[in-house]
Amino acid sequence: MGFVLRTSGRHQIALALLAAGVFGLSSVPLELQRRIVNDAITSGATETIFWLAAAYAGVALLEQALKLALNLYRAWVSEDAVRSLRRTLEDIQEDAGDAGAAGKHAAMAVAEAEPIGGFVGMAISEPLLQIGILVSVIGYMTYLEPWALALSAGFLLPQVLFVPLMQRAINRRAEKRIRVLRRVSGDIVETGVPTDERIERVFELNMGIYKIKYSMNLLMNFMHYGAVAVALGVGGWFATQNRIEVGTVVAVVSGLGKLNDPWGDLVNWARELSVDSVKYRLFADAVGRRGLATA
Repeated sequence: MGFVLRTSGRHQIALALLAAGVFGLSSVPLELQRRIVNDAITSGATETIFWLAAAYAGVALLEQALKLALNLYRAWVSEDAVRSLRRTLEDIQEDAGDAGAAGKHAAMAVAEAEPIGGFVGMAISEPLLQIGILVSVIGYMTYLEPWALALSAGFLLPQVLFVPLMQRAINRRAEKRIRVLRRVSGDIVETGVPTDERIERVFELNMGIYKIKYSMNLLMNFMHYGAVAVALGVGGWFATQNRIEVGTVVAVVSGLGKLNDPWGDLVNWARELSVDSVKYRLFADAVGRRGLATA
């Protein structure tokens, strides 16, 4: 994060403001849906339905426009950071005859600088955006029905326990993979071909990462669909007892859908932060931390 702030500090402020604009609109479509179902359709007010539908489309268009601006700005900041990392390699003075070092630096310039720099654009704005959406949507659902808070907690809290454990297992394999790939690049420069043993090792490490990553995704999706099933069951029963309106059930189920994506994106951000922190540490060590922030 020290590298992020040093290379793009003022841009992070602008990105944070754009992110705040996006999550500020996140719960508005839910309220418009509820009003269309409860107020307009129940009363048969056709004109009101059209105006609410137009407002829904307008809010969605504004939200997507802000997301476009945010994503393009992030991309520029990220590419600028990648360029900065690659230029760092120009300052390294190595023995011209050291083919192994040349191969390692080739791997760093081509494969390692890209993900490290790519994370810079989303380093601060992404968690701000996703946490803002989560707080906004959960707050809105709780305002509608207090039991929605318990439902949201049941959806999120178990994941807070198993996601970090699985991510640490991914990080260990990712660090080993980087070190092996550097040796593979050195082999290619020295002899023209990598050793079969190292190719096999990269394959094993990659498959280990995929197994943990996709198992994590499976568990997260299971928690989401379980929460939706509970919302439909409990909300449907309340609706039949005339304890809540049908539009409220629709809003809560839609809200859970809007929780799933930002939570998944937040987990992906944390995953990239932890993995790219490992990559950055190895990168900085390899160049003797020339001009690179470490804190």
